[in-house]
Amino acid sequence: MRPIKTLAITATLALTTATGAIAQELVRIAEPNWASGRAMAGLIKVIVEDSLGVEAELVPGTNAVIFAGMDRGKGEIDVHPDVWLPNQSNFTDEYVDTNGTVALSGGSYEGFSAFCAPREFAEANNIRTVFDLATPEVAALMDRDGDGMGDIWVGAPGWASTKINSVKVRDYGITNFFSPIEAEEEVATASISDALNKGEGYAFYCYAPHYNWFVFDMVRLEEPDYDPANYDMKQPAEDANWFENSRVETADEPKTIHVGYSRSLETRTPTVASFLANIDMDTETVNNFTFEIVVNERSSEEVAREWIAANQEIVDGWLGLN
Repeated sequence: MRPIKTLAITATLALTTATGAIAQELVRIAEPNWASGRAMAGLIKVIVEDSLGVEAELVPGTNAVIFAGMDRGKGEIDVHPDVWLPNQSNFTDEYVDTNGTVALSGGSYEGFSAFCAPREFAEANNIRTVFDLATPEVAALMDRDGDGMGDIWVGAPGWASTKINSVKVRDYGITNFFSPIEAEEEVATASISDALNKGEGYAFYCYAPHYNWFVFDMVRLEEPDYDPANYDMKQPAEDANWFENSRVETADEPKTIHVGYSRSLETRTPTVASFLANIDMDTETVNNFTFEIVVNERSSEEVAREWIAANQEIVDGWLGLN
């Protein structure tokens, strides 16, 4: 069956190229600055190049830059590999629902976001919930830089979740005793590792899928269940005074994570657009990808090719071959 399917792809590409339906141009895939985004970007690039015969390139970018590029449809950025909803709903509201210039994959995988602490430290100091952080005694135990305030990492610059967490730690009362820290994920991971090695306290944003669950013995701190009545988050694109006008007093609702792509691909490279509409990953697979890429220091494309070789039927489904 494999030779027949391979010939079918080749024949389809040859026919559509001959009729001018596919412009042989570069597809640019954003590579976000978080682990699952890197994993999904590598997977998409490999399938676009190896299975569809279209040249692809990974380009860095923040969410705002990525969505604006997809909206313009000029090929600056064509694909967002890891759209977290509802975190990025301000972008999808504008570009998917209102402008109609960006589409989302029909499939998605699940994720969550929370706050965590080293398990041994949390258990030794009876820290089970986010509200247990909001005391001067616990803050003193988590003051890693000696400034008199505890330290809590809320995320990297440019992440929608960083804005949410900044509001959340304020409304949980944590910032009465803690300084919220914005830093790139690699810096935060080094701090988590250092705290664990020294048996010190540290509070930090955590989410899944993520390789940290394989590497660190950490515990998710309890939060009030998600309640839309007590969760009113504005992003900077919606409200210049987003911080003052937001209120977040509960956990986030569970995440659904899609692939986003410029609708211009539907005419520029229809086979790529069709594939992106069909892609459908699962949380465990993406978790494993992040571990291989970050912890084992393998390239995202190498990990993707290994997985594809073992899961060709799934990929064939995304390509419309079965």
